[in-house]
Amino acid sequence: MHPLGDALYHLRLLGLMGKTTEADLVAAFEAGRISSEDWADMVNRCRACEGIGTCERWLAAHDKAEEAPGCCKNAKVLLRLRAEKEKVEA
Repeated sequence: MHPLGDALYHLRLLGLMGKTTEADLVAAFEAGRISSEDWADMVNRCRACEGIGTCERWLAAHDKAEEAPGCCKNAKVLLRLRAEKEKVEA
């Protein structure tokens, strides 16, 4: 297991991934769909990821995407949050 990455950097990376996949993390938090603990878990999963270079390149190449890259440790959560957001907006 490699050391965890910088928390602030990974918080920003997670925010970019949420924006790119249209999973609004702030709105999900404000609506109670994720707790502060959920958000912290997401950041820590990102911090523990060994595919950060792949993630950075993927984000640089995508403004919008249907889902996060396969290497993303938060891909399932982001997809669920986007689906919940779309359901609320419908």
